[in-house]
Amino acid sequence: MAFTICVFAGSNPGLNSEYTEMARELGYHIAAHGCRLVYGGSRNGLMGQVADGVLANGGEAVGIMPVDLFQDEIRHSGLTNLIEVSSMHERKAVMSGMADAFIALPGGLGTFDELFEILCWMQIGIHQKPIGLLNVRGYFNPLQALISHSVAEGFAPKTALQMLHMNSEPEYLLELMRGRVDHNNDEKGKSKVPVSALEQ
Repeated sequence: MAFTICVFAGSNPGLNSEYTEMARELGYHIAAHGCRLVYGGSRNGLMGQVADGVLANGGEAVGIMPVDLFQDEIRHSGLTNLIEVSSMHERKAVMSGMADAFIALPGGLGTFDELFEILCWMQIGIHQKPIGLLNVRGYFNPLQALISHSVAEGFAPKTALQMLHMNSEPEYLLELMRGRVDHNNDEKGKSKVPVSALEQ
């Protein structure tokens, strides 16, 4: 079975074209590295762009969509497989079960919900799968600061700062998720600001 990347992403494209470009590039690299995509199944926004990038490069893209959202106007018709589930809760459980790693792209409240749930699951020991943020245009910098503030105020453990890998380059982030980065020769990584850097 191919290494599976679960992607959380916005169903809107955002106001800057760099968001869609980086989403599609991430999809391209997921396929190029022989990985499989699992995501929410929509053709819209950054969700659709990631899937399109995977499919355009001959990769496998699996969508998970609740029955109440299973409509022609939002579902991606070109996926390798589209799995219908009964609820949003089941959707997240199925995606988590299929995933070997998670990557969040810029998005709204739904993306934040998915990301924070998977972070909570890691914190309480339900899984130890890597979690990454594709930090396009510094989108996740405020989130990084919020987690740091939560630690500083005593509401989250210091280990929360090491639970996320953040980078703005799709291929490099994918390599981080797969554990294939040589940290002794990590020029790209040195140019980025990891979440742990906020632990002061």
